[in-house]
Amino acid sequence: MSAENGKNGTPDTQAGPRPEPLRFYGTTWVHHDDGYTARRAGLAVGSLAVAAAACFVLRLAYQGLQIADIGSFVSLLMIVMFAVCSALAFRHTWSAFTRRPDPDRQASLRGLLAIGFVGSLLAYFLRTFTEAPGEKLHRAEYEKAREEYERRTTRRTGNPSKKRRRK
Repeated sequence: MSAENGKNGTPDTQAGPRPEPLRFYGTTWVHHDDGYTARRAGLAVGSLAVAAAACFVLRLAYQGLQIADIGSFVSLLMIVMFAVCSALAFRHTWSAFTRRPDPDRQASLRGLLAIGFVGSLLAYFLRTFTEAPGEKLHRAEYEKAREEYERRTTRRTGNPSKKRRRK
């Protein structure tokens, strides 16, 4: 990271680890400043609006299948597929807010998460009511890094060579 904090080009006086920025929030999640609450409200509304628009698009796709008269089995299969993928995507996205997902597992679930994108959007929407999505995980990691930094940089008091020896 740079030596500037981004405000007026002033140098950052805080030594040690810096917080990792969250998507859409930057580092405002640390002190809940610079429009943090407005961003949470806006992103909650936005994610719900995108989820509603996605459901509308899926409904159009379903109506297209009905018009094509491909049969009730394929229509039922499509509904079940989107419902299951959305539920799994919701669960995966929700758990990713509290712990880092395994990169290999994440790569293998990429297709499922793409199909169940509505579940991911709904998880994001619901999480914004309690915190910025991922804030709890990032805050725990940041506080742990700060504690380790403080532990490493604390100085001993006094000169150890002048310490009295026990006889």
